[in-house]
Amino acid sequence: METTGGRRSLAWLLGVWCPTRALLLLFVFKVYAFPGPDVTSDVSAIYQGWYEVLRTGTFPLHDVTWQYPPAAALPVLSPALVFWLDYPSAFFVLCFAADLAVLLLLLYAGLRPGRTLRGAWVWVAGVPLLGPTVYARYDVMVTAVAVAALLAGARHPRLMGALTAFGAMLKGWPVLLLLAARRRAAWGWAALTAGVLAAVFALAMPGAFAFLTFQRDRGTEVESLGALVFHVARQYGWDGQVLLNYGSVEFLGPYVDVVSTAALVLSGLAFGWLLLWRLRARRFGSHTLADAAFVAVLMFVTTSRVISPQYMVWLVGLAAVCLCFRGSRMRLPVVLVLAACFVTVLEFPVWFAHVVASDALGVTLLFLRNGLLVLATLLAARALWRSTVPRTAPLPVPAQATRARETSPPS
Repeated sequence: METTGGRRSLAWLLGVWCPTRALLLLFVFKVYAFPGPDVTSDVSAIYQGWYEVLRTGTFPLHDVTWQYPPAAALPVLSPALVFWLDYPSAFFVLCFAADLAVLLLLLYAGLRPGRTLRGAWVWVAGVPLLGPTVYARYDVMVTAVAVAALLAGARHPRLMGALTAFGAMLKGWPVLLLLAARRRAAWGWAALTAGVLAAVFALAMPGAFAFLTFQRDRGTEVESLGALVFHVARQYGWDGQVLLNYGSVEFLGPYVDVVSTAALVLSGLAFGWLLLWRLRARRFGSHTLADAAFVAVLMFVTTSRVISPQYMVWLVGLAAVCLCFRGSRMRLPVVLVLAACFVTVLEFPVWFAHVVASDALGVTLLFLRNGLLVLATLLAARALWRSTVPRTAPLPVPAQATRARETSPPS
């Protein structure tokens, strides 16, 4: 009976995955037009431009929109593997392949004894909620590496460390996966892999770390939590601008630097809380590694001065790994993240013009999406703390002192 139920669940999963992914492909190949601005233009204009530079053996040294660690060159160059297609088509096909790879990893993990297919369902449902943006950015490729690292963590710490370092050299955030790693092998192999990759890129391609100086004058991106301040302030005459800056639409003007600094402070406080949790945590289950990674990335996404729609792909991938484990405490935060994904596709790209205009619809969507992320962050952090940090028991009162108090005459 259990085998029959598993086969039925698997059939339902594939029955939902196939048509939803086919629809995403139809959107990015422009067989059907998705509402809002064309999300594939970054691939044909920006990514392909980087590709032409990278293939000459150097990084885009004078392009401030290149803001990624050196291994990001690999997904940008990867369409060359599908040489019989034009660059955008090859990129979409490779993103589709990464999506499929994540599904297969989650199915393999979910079908093991003591696991569940709920995680695979989160991935199957969460990705199409974000619309064609998923296949028009390389974040799904990074997420595939992160999912593989987390699933390898318990049994293969060296592999987890190597994959985590590779993911971090692709886009930074996967380094947070090491937060709950308890075996030194994971940290050691992460350091070794990162060092080797950094040395190879630094020696082989000029400008490997030029990206570190390309974000000094960033504003506050219009979809971020801090941007809500300026969306409201515009209704009262705030004298600022909304401009395309560093590859995203940002607020620039008075007090933007203050809000951006506040976002950095919030991220710093989140990091401090995570360090405190790591020092206090004592109860580690098979699910703790994934739960902690999900909480850490959720914290940094929510407090970031940039919340691009593709960031939600990271959260969906980590949420899916959490729910592969029956003991995960992240069920409600995962549901909230999925709801935030649906609101995200409404604010970008469907009604992005309303967001840029800071009108009632745009501001409402942002308050709803960012509110869901804040609530998910708080609930996830509380669940992680309660499931891993033991409550401090009251100090026992010595027996002699107790008897002395009981027999002493009242004053």
